[in-house]
Amino acid sequence: MQTPEQLKQMVKEKYSQIAMQSKDENETSCCGATCGCSTIDSALMADDYGALEGYVADADLGLGCGLPTEFALIKPGDTVVDLGSGAGNDCFVARSITGETGTIIGIDFTEKMVEKARANAATLGYKNVEFRQGDVENMPLAGGTADVVVSNCVLNLVPDKKQAFAETFRVLKKGGHFSVSDIVLVGELPGELQKSAEMYAGCVSGAIQKDEYLAIIENAGFKNIKIQKEKRITLPTEILSEYLDDKALHEFKEGKTGIFSITVYAEKPVNCCAPGCCD
Repeated sequence: MQTPEQLKQMVKEKYSQIAMQSKDENETSCCGATCGCSTIDSALMADDYGALEGYVADADLGLGCGLPTEFALIKPGDTVVDLGSGAGNDCFVARSITGETGTIIGIDFTEKMVEKARANAATLGYKNVEFRQGDVENMPLAGGTADVVVSNCVLNLVPDKKQAFAETFRVLKKGGHFSVSDIVLVGELPGELQKSAEMYAGCVSGAIQKDEYLAIIENAGFKNIKIQKEKRITLPTEILSEYLDDKALHEFKEGKTGIFSITVYAEKPVNCCAPGCCD
């Protein structure tokens, strides 16, 4: 079994490579992982940002699994933090809502992603959007910085999700909130099928059970937790049929077990005694 540090190094190496690829290359190579998949649905994970104000095509690497900024209830003047900001896509959408009076901070683990995002921001002439290299398990931010935190298909890749959500709680202001899109599992997938799914769509790697994911958020101290959007990730029949007979395949497709993209909202209470409230 790989250590958390080994997993982080793999993520850094993988996303350094992804930073140098186009959106089309990423969408047709397993959620950005060049794993040689044969049949890829480019809409398997990512949602279409094209209709959102502030969308910048050069900053969209096709790596998301939702549209968290669409649901994040961002207001003019807000300070917004994007976890795993990549080339800056969600940051630029958020900036279109906060306006020039807001502050947008993107955090990414990969230096090449930060370089690409900074170049995009410079091209756009945005003075209130900044990008920092850092680990979401130990964010380079003071406590109580953010009004809103967003993240798109990133936290499932983080080895210590409890720490990541504890850090999210810490950097939010009292009364602040987050909207996070992520990949979760519902029910137990056959072991070999899950391995194949991870190869088919790299974003599945690191995903945990939906109930466990929501429990981590609650245990971090968040309140008013709700799922804003949920969609099932449909794996091709040719992959499923390698591991399931006809009956099992039908039951799997008709049942509740599977891989899901969820967008989750939660708030840091205005009055609380949990760790991180007074940081």
